[in-house]
Amino acid sequence: MFALGLIGLLVRRNILFILMSTEVMLNAAGLAFIVAGARWGAADGQVMFFFILGLAAAEVSVGLALVLRMHHQYRSLDADLLSRMRG
Repeated sequence: MFALGLIGLLVRRNILFILMSTEVMLNAAGLAFIVAGARWGAADGQVMFFFILGLAAAEVSVGLALVLRMHHQYRSLDADLLSRMRG
């Protein structure tokens, strides 16, 4: 699952697909923590998964703001246009 997200992150140029690939990678990491915690009988994996969920929520909010700003300014969601954005 992580490799699928990494391939999507490297291959796609659309910013929405890049953000979705990042979400897939975060979910794969969270799943790995849950499985490892269940294997060793510890609750640490579930705690780390909550941190990953918080990180994913922050990434979605910042990513959505960037997508809206980029679409409003350039009328496109091509990631190569990000080099023209100035803060």
